[in-house]
Amino acid sequence: MNHEPTEVVYRRLAQLLGFVARRIGGRDWRGTENVPQQGGVLVVVNHTSFFDPVAVGLYLIYGAGRWVRYLGKVQIFTTPVLGWLARSCGQIPVERHSERAKDSLAAAKAALVAGKLVGIYPEGTRAGDPDLWPTSGKTGAARLALESDVPVIPVGQWGSHQFMPNGKRGFPLVFSRRHVFRVSAGAPIEFDDLRSRPVTKELLEEATRRIIDAITVQVALVRGEPVPAQRWDPDLKRHVPVEDR
Repeated sequence: MNHEPTEVVYRRLAQLLGFVARRIGGRDWRGTENVPQQGGVLVVVNHTSFFDPVAVGLYLIYGAGRWVRYLGKVQIFTTPVLGWLARSCGQIPVERHSERAKDSLAAAKAALVAGKLVGIYPEGTRAGDPDLWPTSGKTGAARLALESDVPVIPVGQWGSHQFMPNGKRGFPLVFSRRHVFRVSAGAPIEFDDLRSRPVTKELLEEATRRIIDAITVQVALVRGEPVPAQRWDPDLKRHVPVEDR
């Protein structure tokens, strides 16, 4: 049960989405005990579909008992209806590729200090890997993790891309009783040896690698497949050995 206080609109929206989700597919939720029940928490998640925030959000709200505050691109917040819902539910806008991007990290850090659970996609966008494994990440999540000193929980999800596939034209939903939304949370990622060091490019890259590695382990668990030896590099647009990253 979720007894954490939140906005009325957020609670009503979660009830509606929970009702709908139970009718469009099953769920396979694992590792909810790894999500702290109180205090600031940073959740890092892989991104495969626009439906990810719903699938993972319901897992966190009803499985782990926490209300999640996502960092989302600012375009969502300027969209009619959807933007109003995002603002009313306390979500955090991100102006990517601009000087104001750092403001979103400041807002996320303030939310963590206030004892809230914040969700972020370290890849920065939906997976570019043709096989939908986590790709090399951006350093924003690592910076937030190192500066906030809160538990960082890796979450892997699988199945939302089958309900809302990328690139599907027309009505982008696939209704089927065979859908299963699989979500798993792992133990907190270890950063104690990094937080005492000056924040450098190399430090952020190492923290990012740990984040993506931990998420990939959870994705492999819900996919029922081994962790791949190679990772998609968005800049090179090809797979490279993980150790080379």
